[in-house]
Amino acid sequence: MQFLKILFWCLLAFVAALFTYGNWTSVTISLWSETEALVKLPFLMLVSFLIGFVPMYVYHQVIRWRLKQRIASAERNMMEARALPIAPPPAAEPEVAAAPVAEAEPTPVAPPGDRLI
Repeated sequence: MQFLKILFWCLLAFVAALFTYGNWTSVTISLWSETEALVKLPFLMLVSFLIGFVPMYVYHQVIRWRLKQRIASAERNMMEARALPIAPPPAAEPEVAAAPVAEAEPTPVAPPGDRLI
């Protein structure tokens, strides 16, 4: 696999050298207040590529770092949770038989002929 990586980078360097050789021309860039700069085209292409690539690469690395931190935190929490002793389930309380309810004494009812005032 290392051989393929080296071969890829050598091929990329060869293509970049061919591009540079074939496009070695000066390009005029208009700057501020009628100031112009003559820049070689391969250098201009490299700078414009880096201006677009570097911020996205930094953003990608920051996101990867944050995700690795979250994964490590979750793994630590999981290991701590596994290390805690498991408490036995609470024993069921024995059912207490309800005491029989004593029937209340009936209240005397007045016979129909008596009046209560």
